[in-house]
Amino acid sequence: MREEKAGFADVDALTELRLDYLIEDNGSLDHDDAETIRNTLPGYFREHLNKDLFAYVIREDGIIVSCAFLLIMMKPMSPAFINGRTATVLNVYTRPAYRRRGCARMIMDAMMADAKERNIDVIELKATEDGYDLYRSVGFEDDCMKYHLMKWKAQRKACRK
Repeated sequence: MREEKAGFADVDALTELRLDYLIEDNGSLDHDDAETIRNTLPGYFREHLNKDLFAYVIREDGIIVSCAFLLIMMKPMSPAFINGRTATVLNVYTRPAYRRRGCARMIMDAMMADAKERNIDVIELKATEDGYDLYRSVGFEDDCMKYHLMKWKAQRKACRK
């Protein structure tokens, strides 16, 4: 097994791995949502891959068995991110047959080394219970802050037939 960055030839595989991740994370996906993701995600990857989104993968016999995404953003500078370069880890996923072989650790190590070279000040992620110990072991800490994590979500309107 070897770690590398994904390229445009990997867009279809990354799309399927993203769907696998979302299904496992959510328990299921609405059929229409899954089709929307399957149809639009390749275009997103073609526009962003290796620009502000980096996909780290592990291959075995030419097949991607594990992946993770690093989304890099520029923000107005602050003491928390002095050069404004921040990133978010997304979609850390290993195919079930390849789990517990160190794939996620290999990817995270490569990602962290790359982030240092790119002068990323802060990397954020949301950890599941399964991933928490791994992320702690590679240097992530619980983010205890005076702010409340909140989000706004647009309500989708039901389609009329």
